[in-house]
Amino acid sequence: MENLNKSRVEEAVERKRSGKFNCAQSVACTYCDAAGVDETVMNNIAGAFGSGMGCTQGTCGALVGAGMVVGMVRKDRVAAMRDMRSIMERFRNANGAVTCRELKGLDTGTPLRACNDCVADASALLEELLASAPNP
Repeated sequence: MENLNKSRVEEAVERKRSGKFNCAQSVACTYCDAAGVDETVMNNIAGAFGSGMGCTQGTCGALVGAGMVVGMVRKDRVAAMRDMRSIMERFRNANGAVTCRELKGLDTGTPLRACNDCVADASALLEELLASAPNP
């Protein structure tokens, strides 16, 4: 696995800010080279996972995008699930939730985290994993 020398967190956030990518696409496409997936293919794969997975306000799309990359990098279901669980637990500890609905504060009127910040957080956690994980 390649060592990410320069953080790409801001690149992922810029993709989201552009309005051309949903949260899942923003993260997954930024790290598609680490996953060994063509960007157009990754963009299409992640296309249905915005706004909490198909606009259902479920699991945060940024986390789903990170999970796609983890799965492709690990190529091992057990290791990928372990790593994704770690990312999700750390994200929840930092932000108070992992669902789009809760993060946006749809039921409370008080957002916990903006989408761009969720993209940044998921990207940073993914980068830490990619930098520290042994080669699959």
